[in-house]
Amino acid sequence: MGCCSSASSAAQSSKREWKPLEDRSCTDLPWLLLFILFCIGMGFICGFSVATGAAARLVSGYDSYGNICGQKNAKLEAIPNSGMDHTHRKYVFFLDPCNLDLINRKIKSVALCVTACPRQELKTLSEVQKFAEMNGSALCSYNLKPSEYTTSSKASVLCPKLPVPASAPIPFFHRCAPVNISCYAKFAEALITFVSDNSVLHRLISGVMTSKETILGLCLLSLVLSMILMVIIRYISRVLVWIVTILVILGSLGGTGVLWWLYAKQRKSPKETVIPEQLQIAEDNLRALLIYAISATVFTVILFLIMLVMRKRVALTIALFHVAGKVFIHLPLLVFQPFWTFFALVLFWVYWIMTLLFLGTTGSAVQNDQGFVEFRVSGPLQYVWWYHVVGLIWISEFILACQQMTVAGAVVTYYFTRDKRNLPFTPILASVNRLIRYHLGTVAKGSFIITLVKIPRMILMYMHSQLKGKENACARCVLKSCICCLWCLEKCLNYLNQNAYTATAINSTNFCTSAKDAFVILVENALRVAAINTVGDFMLFLGKVLIVCSTGLAGIMLLNYQQDYTVWVLPLIIVCLFAFLVAHCFLSIYEMVVDVLFLCFAIDTKYNDGSPGREFYMDKVLMEFVENSRKAMKEAGKGGVADARELKPMLKRR
Repeated sequence: MGCCSSASSAAQSSKREWKPLEDRSCTDLPWLLLFILFCIGMGFICGFSVATGAAARLVSGYDSYGNICGQKNAKLEAIPNSGMDHTHRKYVFFLDPCNLDLINRKIKSVALCVTACPRQELKTLSEVQKFAEMNGSALCSYNLKPSEYTTSSKASVLCPKLPVPASAPIPFFHRCAPVNISCYAKFAEALITFVSDNSVLHRLISGVMTSKETILGLCLLSLVLSMILMVIIRYISRVLVWIVTILVILGSLGGTGVLWWLYAKQRKSPKETVIPEQLQIAEDNLRALLIYAISATVFTVILFLIMLVMRKRVALTIALFHVAGKVFIHLPLLVFQPFWTFFALVLFWVYWIMTLLFLGTTGSAVQNDQGFVEFRVSGPLQYVWWYHVVGLIWISEFILACQQMTVAGAVVTYYFTRDKRNLPFTPILASVNRLIRYHLGTVAKGSFIITLVKIPRMILMYMHSQLKGKENACARCVLKSCICCLWCLEKCLNYLNQNAYTATAINSTNFCTSAKDAFVILVENALRVAAINTVGDFMLFLGKVLIVCSTGLAGIMLLNYQQDYTVWVLPLIIVCLFAFLVAHCFLSIYEMVVDVLFLCFAIDTKYNDGSPGREFYMDKVLMEFVENSRKAMKEAGKGGVADARELKPMLKRR
């Protein structure tokens, strides 16, 4: 975090040219300090779990008596078989590894520390005894000697369930895991509801393994197609936007016409040929068709009126898409922005999951009902995982917000640099530098607001899942309504936050001021915003569909060489999901650039009019749009002030 510059400057005359990006000051510094303190708390949780011995229990594993495998243990009070020396027993072995508790997500089996995992299936107790004698690895309870495996009456209880599946140690975690995944068929069926036969599961997974090179190639294909599409959109944006607009109108008219045609056809059909039992059904269908036709007509009329009102504003969408293409040419590192964000998220998620696993093995040893040891945290520390969950949401949103602020800062720098040859060598890195020096507090505050909305929605979703099948219809409706409202609020706040970050990048104001200014400009230019967010978003959505369909078609052609058609169902699903994810990442950056350009355009047309000393910053394409709007206004007899009069100020002139 660098030094903060002073936020003061002399009052400017109203005739003086407004210059963005001049003053810089640290915004929302208290929120940055709060976020740093919160991250320190996250680090304390990780340190606490490691310091209490959880790291050793997680990595090395422990048996059902509290002994950590691979080391000498201290005796636990009132717990038998504790305090054993397991220096040479480095692996955890479960007597019944397939006995899973799906609710609590753990293995309901006695765990022992053994010298080696059985690499081959052991079908009888004699083979278990022979394995112990040859490898020195006793797979039965510590109280039973290997020589008693075949003679003791307690062997059926103290020895592993037969047959003992072949297993191998999990790398770095020293647990003996069955090699054959059919052992976990029940668990797989609980996670994958469409699998009812183990053979189907085996064939699906084998299809993924045999087609891994093809899957990798198709994923790279989706990446290349996404980059190509971003270039194509720039050069055919005008034609593409109008094609989408016309197709939407024609689709609505066609759908409405078909519904009225079906209604008229069924109404004229003779009712004498219909048997009495089906007469009521036919009347219900006719009534339903009438309702659908009327609804479609109303929708088509409203859509047509909206398109009629926004037809001139579609030209702004086309111009913004064209300029967005130029932005990516001047700022090529924007294309790779999703990769850095994804990499940062993966690193944080790995840290979060590892800390969560550490927390699961912290606490004091407690004897459960079966006489085995469990580690539980007592007192206030047992609620520390709530803090950890909030950290997952807040820090993830913080990373995503940093991406939005970085993109906004780079695009703002591009827009408000008159001579594009004078751009910084790397505008992205310059934007990152400004983010770290001045705006981390703003990002922390914006991401915290999203967190405040996400947490109640997640709690309600958890309550809904727990009460599924138990609550009445009214309670279910209320829960779903609250979840839906919170989801809508979250989406609105995400959009407002993104525009607030743009305002911060332009004016260097704090989050609340930037959010207020952004909200005012969006409301006062609602029709233009609607045009950009309907026509533009729909066009980008079609682009995502195009990439998924192209990748899926290529996948079908390549995987069609497989003889067993059921094998490549799962690989094709994986490829299509990855293609949609890649397309969404790239085109969402494109959409973000368009939104940033719109706010910059709004301010530019307000504070500049093209006269000497108040020249526009905008690109020639946008300047042509302004000139065309002025000509149209003059021809309509409204004179002098351009269409830009609709664009309201975001801030007061200083």
